[in-house]
Amino acid sequence: MARTFKRLLALSDPHCGHHVGLTPPQWQARPERAQVGNMPSLVVEVQGLLWDEFSDTVRKLRPIDYCVLNGDGVEGKGWRSGATELITSDRDEQASMTARVLKYVHAREGYWLTYGTPYHTGLNEDWENVVADKIGGKIGSHEWLDIYGVVFDFKHNVGSSSIPHGRATPLAREQLWNALWAERDEQPKANVIVRSHVHYHAGCFGMGWLALTTPALQAAGTKYGARRCSGTVDLGVTVFDIYPNGSYQWQVIKFARAVHRAQATKLT
Repeated sequence: MARTFKRLLALSDPHCGHHVGLTPPQWQARPERAQVGNMPSLVVEVQGLLWDEFSDTVRKLRPIDYCVLNGDGVEGKGWRSGATELITSDRDEQASMTARVLKYVHAREGYWLTYGTPYHTGLNEDWENVVADKIGGKIGSHEWLDIYGVVFDFKHNVGSSSIPHGRATPLAREQLWNALWAERDEQPKANVIVRSHVHYHAGCFGMGWLALTTPALQAAGTKYGARRCSGTVDLGVTVFDIYPNGSYQWQVIKFARAVHRAQATKLT
């Protein structure tokens, strides 16, 4: 019996090219490489576990109709840390890694991408254009998709919060701005607002609308995160099932195996 609903898979922030970004098998570190240079042995484990969770999840979700990569597909040159956290600094190769991730999804009816953070994806160019070309996808700064009358509003950037109970506030603001743009008849009125960038999942909703941030596909383990940030990091993907009557269901699938759990050093 044919499936009546359409399935949309939302991915974000794989940061392909970073040591703890989402890394297809052919680019993963070998155990012997962890013994030389600046690559911690933990990286070898995280890369394998993160890809295993991603690939296992995608296989279970197939068939997938639409796939959206909501920004930061590539890591970039990594100049703030002297490129010491990179698998490769070649952004064309990073784009190939990202394209391999998306091709693994096998989206039957197409791919959409949004532009990510310029520090990662290009200050003077847009390397995510290369990703879109490699997979035949469409890309833009701000994308709206209408599936069975359910309008999705995708954009990468959103404000974050330094307090746990403030994480929903930027999302509520995004919904209000969309309502104001729509009142001027200059944007589609969105039912579902999807943002990324912050590497955590949060959400809020009201009558006829839902707004959320997606979990990331880059594991915790960056120098910036370890030395500057306090908030929790979420790993995973978001999936929406949209029905012909205009209803939808959604869930966030959390990746747990690739999470590194800090340990205290016993001194006595």
